[in-house]
Amino acid sequence: MLSNRLPTLSGVRAAANALSRVGIVTPLIEARIRGETVFIKAECLQRTGSFKLRGAWWRLSSIPEAQRGAGVVAFSSGNHAQGVAWAAQRLGMPAVIVMPADAPTAKVAGTRASGAEIVFYDRATESREAIAGDIARNSGAVLVPSFDDPWIVEGQGTAGLEIADHYRAATGRAVERIAVCCGGGGLSSGIALAVPDAAIVVVEPEGWDDIGESLRRGTIVPVGANPPSTSCDALQTLRVAELTFGILSGRGATGVAVSEAEIAAAMRFAFETIKLVVEPGGAVALAAALAGKVPLAGTVLVVSGGNVDPATFRAMTA
Repeated sequence: MLSNRLPTLSGVRAAANALSRVGIVTPLIEARIRGETVFIKAECLQRTGSFKLRGAWWRLSSIPEAQRGAGVVAFSSGNHAQGVAWAAQRLGMPAVIVMPADAPTAKVAGTRASGAEIVFYDRATESREAIAGDIARNSGAVLVPSFDDPWIVEGQGTAGLEIADHYRAATGRAVERIAVCCGGGGLSSGIALAVPDAAIVVVEPEGWDDIGESLRRGTIVPVGANPPSTSCDALQTLRVAELTFGILSGRGATGVAVSEAEIAAAMRFAFETIKLVVEPGGAVALAAALAGKVPLAGTVLVVSGGNVDPATFRAMTA
């Protein structure tokens, strides 16, 4: 974490005010699963195709104008990359993004379209954090982590404020439970701050469920050696941050894991039933609900992104 400041609910509300100028208030879509009504927060319809714009805009717009000339540097497989690139372009700041060489083509193209410079790295042999850190030190750019940052957490939490308001408007009740995809925990911890009375369930791919295991043990446990391959490029974070783990643990969050087959079934359901194109990492909360791993009554499922290559989408929804 690059700041000693802790994220707060008041910070989430300030982020929502800042985001109101540029972001999309994404819809809460009603669906039926096994006879129960659930609501789906369609963050795949956010600008740049995922919730990541929320945190990126709050972080970058909070940088004093006198410090913006050196730009920003971030590391991401694609969704945070696109959010930072878009925000930087809108604010007139240069951006360098460190991306894995195997990042989805759609995410690379989206990042380039916003004018960012891309530096590729090898996931297996190189550290994206080290590469980005070196670039920031040499250029004077502001390093913008994808989750281990108080502004990022607050920005992502703005989705939770919308969930709470829209759910109450639709049902007349407070939301009881929110299931959220989880890589490094920025979105889930931000929502935990924004909706303090709702139960938080983090959902990860099988073999990459380090946050769920960390919550069960009460201490941070990294992803094990030789994790399985996963279609969820956005959720391949090896270790949760103290910042996001502390928030989730303090809120009593729980975790579940889903299989590749369950993720594919969720992508098909989203496309066929509610007409949404969802990327694998964005579909895991829906996958958990469809697989019976999350209670349905009173639940909102966050569909967090829709940036998927056409070939991958066809293969997984066939």
